Amino acid sequence: MNLFQRPTTLVLALTLALSPLVAVSDTTIDVSAQPPAAVAKPSTTSQAPSSNLPTPNKPTSKKLPTTIPPININAPSWALMDYASGQILAGQDEHKHMAPASLSKIMTAYVVAQALADKHIAWTDMVTVSPQAARTGGSKMFLKPNEKVSVQNLMNGMIVESGNDATVALAEYLAGSETAFVEMMNQTAVQLGMKDTHFVNANGLPNPDQYSSAYDLAILSRALIMNFPEEYKLHSQKSFSWNGIKQLNRNRLLFTNPKVDGLKTGYTETAKYCMVATAKDADTRVIAVVMGAQSPNIRTAETQKLLAYGFRFYHTDKLYGANQPIQNAKVWYGNTNQVAVGVTHDLLVTTPRNQPSNLQANLTLQAELIAPIAQGQEVGTITVTSNGKPILTAPVVALNAVEKGNIWQRSISWVKHLFN
Repeated sequence: MNLFQRPTTLVLALTLALSPLVAVSDTTIDVSAQPPAAVAKPSTTSQAPSSNLPTPNKPTSKKLPTTIPPININAPSWALMDYASGQILAGQDEHKHMAPASLSKIMTAYVVAQALADKHIAWTDMVTVSPQAARTGGSKMFLKPNEKVSVQNLMNGMIVESGNDATVALAEYLAGSETAFVEMMNQTAVQLGMKDTHFVNANGLPNPDQYSSAYDLAILSRALIMNFPEEYKLHSQKSFSWNGIKQLNRNRLLFTNPKVDGLKTGYTETAKYCMVATAKDADTRVIAVVMGAQSPNIRTAETQKLLAYGFRFYHTDKLYGANQPIQNAKVWYGNTNQVAVGVTHDLLVTTPRNQPSNLQANLTLQAELIAPIAQGQEVGTITVTSNGKPILTAPVVALNAVEKGNIWQRSISWVKHLFN
């Protein structure tokens, strides 16, 4: 008789019985975060996980604690947001309900981009322009009734020329009617955490029940850039022509500031002159929102002032690159005993210039990872603190898959796990 037959069978039985019942808890590892590109290898000091942290990849309205001088902007409501963290760097009445005018089209573009990503529609789809869409008032792409126009050209007409006719044509094509499309806009606003926003039309024409806030529009713009970078590129176009009519983008900063690559302007008699602009310098991107300015010149000048303020007093460091290993985590019952973990997006942190930030990153992993583990599976979080205060939390995922081990591998893992 084989002397090893009974012990092996016993170990296997215990392994199969106990593996699904292993408890999972949290363990925190201190990580020395040294920006940029010189990130220290994580240490293995154990702590209790921190609480009261911002939700991963969600903006927080808490302003960064600094001694930076205040800025005065000639507009009733405005905000400057750090793209990396979603934190407000400066603002005034940024949660006040304001008429958004054509800034509403940022949400229209977002909903269309989501439909494109989900393959519900395609860039090359041909849309028949309804008479109702063609006669929509205000700024126009100059569409003709029953004209067939691609989704891509309608997006160009809405974004570059601020065409209300193009906006309605897109809404009708995607949802069957503008009313149904507006419901999708409001649902998306809720999903993005835009608590001071409500839409009744897709283009921003005046309506007392249509409102948003500088903060909400910054949230929306950040989400558009982050989630749909290809669609966002349309906002950098300086002109577009349709039916023999060439129109320039009303975002003047595209022509005067090479760091600016979007986003949108708006005007109605009620809303006055509004603008969302974003600019990038190295790893630092900021989003400026100005609402209710008294003239297009004031709108442009004050938005430029906000962008310059952001670059002058803040800078962004890349702590960890997307899909780059931060640490290897222990895996039980797998075909390998460890998995590399990291973040899916570059982990960027913005702090005041010329001030000590004392950045530290805390990597919190599940105490026990049980195979199988899928690539991209969330296995913990990483929280960045500045001077002891949390400023950013992001999910940490497995960078590669780990399959369930064979009988022998699981048996050995069970024995080690028993005495761990």
